[in-house]
Amino acid sequence: MVPSSDIRNEVYQHLRKIFQALSIHSKQLNKRFGLTGPQLMLLKAIASQAHPTIGNLAQSVSLSQATVTSILDRLENRGLVQRTRSEVDKRRVLVTLTDSANAILAENPTIFQEDFSRRFDKLPEWQQQMILSSLELTSSLMETDKIPVDPAIAESF
Repeated sequence: MVPSSDIRNEVYQHLRKIFQALSIHSKQLNKRFGLTGPQLMLLKAIASQAHPTIGNLAQSVSLSQATVTSILDRLENRGLVQRTRSEVDKRRVLVTLTDSANAILAENPTIFQEDFSRRFDKLPEWQQQMILSSLELTSSLMETDKIPVDPAIAESF
């Protein structure tokens, strides 16, 4: 029987590899396009929706409206998006891509999650469920529910 400490060390190694893979992909994306994963995810969400609002975008990328607004501020400062008030309902803010953003998207950069999703979707359902259960348990053991969501960290992945 393998001692518990050996198994625990293997778990730590795999967690470090996962964090490293996320970090490497994030750095490559930033180096090549000057974007974080969530920024690219948001640009793709804007491109896929007709006249999206901040609320629509927040829902589609699973981030809070405050985080989406913060990301949009950075994208707008870089000249990648424009925000305008709706002519029909002045309370609504519509988001559109600029030509610069469309040029980046034309190069088809991938988000880490897209590559992972393609491979994950090919797994049998029982393996997908096993991964989900393991990650839920790992998350619980790490007490992630007690960690407040930091928008700066959310933006890096």
